[in-house]
Amino acid sequence: MDAAEAVEAIQREMTVFARRARASAGRMHPELSLVSYTLLGHLETSGGCRATDLAAHYALDKSTVSRQVTALERAGLVERRPDPSDQRVQVVRLTAAGRRILAQVTDRRRAAFAERLADWPEEDLRRFAGYLERYNARAGHGTDGPAEA
Repeated sequence: MDAAEAVEAIQREMTVFARRARASAGRMHPELSLVSYTLLGHLETSGGCRATDLAAHYALDKSTVSRQVTALERAGLVERRPDPSDQRVQVVRLTAAGRRILAQVTDRRRAAFAERLADWPEEDLRRFAGYLERYNARAGHGTDGPAEA
């Protein structure tokens, strides 16, 4: 396999991976899409942020994030509160229910990955993790188009 064929195979397999990830998100929690799961994860890590910050971080359209945040808010998983440093700004934060659901889905996703990778040698796992980290670090430099919702 030459470099061009390898790139084509990577693109094809990444597409399959993304489709499976989207499909499995619904099985992990019926009301939690992959985008919603990702947004909740970022809110947990960041401690909360503005919806515009979420849009910028994931290269999503502001209207897409607004719809997602509204749906998560209706589901009781996030809340909007005024920013203490600027009352004009709304900060989106996880609720206790949001933290609980995120933890449940994260545990299920980790278990699914562990099961799928159970027979991989440790060195292969380390190498694969390193390749993904390297790929995703490069993706952060604007080489990819806008993220899909």
